[in-house]
Amino acid sequence: MNFKFKQRKKITFIHHNYLGDLELDCKTTESIRLYNLPSGQWVPSITSVTSFYNREIFVKWRKRVGIEEANRITKRATARGTDFHQVCQDYLENKELVWENYQPISKFMFYHAKPYLDKINNIHAIERTLYSEYLGLAGRVDCIGEYEGELAVIDFKTSEKIKPEEWLENYFVQETFYAAAYYELTEIVPVKLITIMVTPGGEVKVFDKRNKGDYIKLLVRYIKEFVHHNIGATNGE
Repeated sequence: MNFKFKQRKKITFIHHNYLGDLELDCKTTESIRLYNLPSGQWVPSITSVTSFYNREIFVKWRKRVGIEEANRITKRATARGTDFHQVCQDYLENKELVWENYQPISKFMFYHAKPYLDKINNIHAIERTLYSEYLGLAGRVDCIGEYEGELAVIDFKTSEKIKPEEWLENYFVQETFYAAAYYELTEIVPVKLITIMVTPGGEVKVFDKRNKGDYIKLLVRYIKEFVHHNIGATNGE
């Protein structure tokens, strides 16, 4: 893709660190990613919990498109998402973007997402580990910072096309966990959830959610089903 990136005025993003040098060891057992809390307890990742809750949708999709095609699509989407996340992280960390280090499609998608990324500032976390002793979960958040002047959990998503909001419940549940964990660790409250979704065609949509209470209830349901299944499997049920 031969795409010329028109330079705009560079923004210097302000960073705050209220998490100190927090980092957790992690490992993957079967299909579950686990984090080791400071207490010594191993807990599942939030993505393991949300993926488990939505597993039937994923299984049906794989059957519909075929296993080989599903694997191809998943591999391509994962690579594209990882690369785009890296561009966003580097940009928000005020690093010089060396485009030879990224996929060409990431440059194109970044160009269209940049006006929305430029609404972020006073960044509290970029790709940081968060955990909750109370909920027994951990995970890595894309970003916590002010979006249009209000503190938010910010998630960067890539997709072949913009998905309907009703398909994104698991995104909002995951972001709600990050908001709850960040409050538990810092006593600072993110007031909203921001999902910035970008397509390879350059379409961008921002989902702005403030009803975290509704998603906390769903998060508890997700956790209960995950725990019930895994305890049942351990007990041979």
